[in-house]
Amino acid sequence: MKKYGCMLLAFLLCLPLGMYARKKGHYEPLLGKKYASYAVISSSLKGAVFYLVSGHGGPDPGCIGKYQGKELHEDEYAYDIILRLGRELLKRGAKVYFIIQDKKDGIRNQAVLNNSKRETCMGKEIPLNQVARLQQRCDAINRLYRQDKSRYKRAVFIHVDSRARHNQTDVYFYHAPGSSKGKRLAKEVQRTFRAKYDRHQPNRGFDGTVSERNLFVLRKTNPVGVFLEVGNIQNAQDQKRLVIADNRQALANWITLALEKDFRKK
Repeated sequence: MKKYGCMLLAFLLCLPLGMYARKKGHYEPLLGKKYASYAVISSSLKGAVFYLVSGHGGPDPGCIGKYQGKELHEDEYAYDIILRLGRELLKRGAKVYFIIQDKKDGIRNQAVLNNSKRETCMGKEIPLNQVARLQQRCDAINRLYRQDKSRYKRAVFIHVDSRARHNQTDVYFYHAPGSSKGKRLAKEVQRTFRAKYDRHQPNRGFDGTVSERNLFVLRKTNPVGVFLEVGNIQNAQDQKRLVIADNRQALANWITLALEKDFRKK
């Protein structure tokens, strides 16, 4: 018996770390080598399903800002925040779909995230035409939505805005016209962000707004959705929200907290 026990131990010690993690069942390769393994820390979102969509991708980088002589591309920062958000949701027992995917870029901690055109829509090439590109991701979400039996299904869209360089903005939120549940979710995220700013920067205030907007992805997708613009990529202060990895993580953490609150109200 001892002989077989030693053989099993030797076999396990020879397994690559990633393989062992996959056997445990908590492994998502899209998150990157450093973050692919994760532990489920609670069941606060058990039964919830999320469709996470980072803006643009593939042939379309979205808006582009300049930072210390280098370019900041919207799609790369939206994707990094989405990955961080997805990991936090997975850790709380949720079912998560990453609609836009890059098999090479996982969660990254650099200030300037290198641009690529590798992103796909769940493995399918992203078209250059805007309407076709948006329709493709809506179709992917709706196909998954029809398959999932959960009573709580939510879509989260993350983008970065581009305005005049002097125009500093807080994170602001959209929901589909006439969607009471979408409005409730957007308000919950807004309240959570305001509370966090009041705690960590008590004299700053928070001016992020909630409004309805007839956006293609909100109009054409079946799940209740919330659309976030996380800052002005041209503004030096807003850029700190993007280039500092801890700030990207804070955005993911706060959105997660709001989703937990909304889930409890379902």
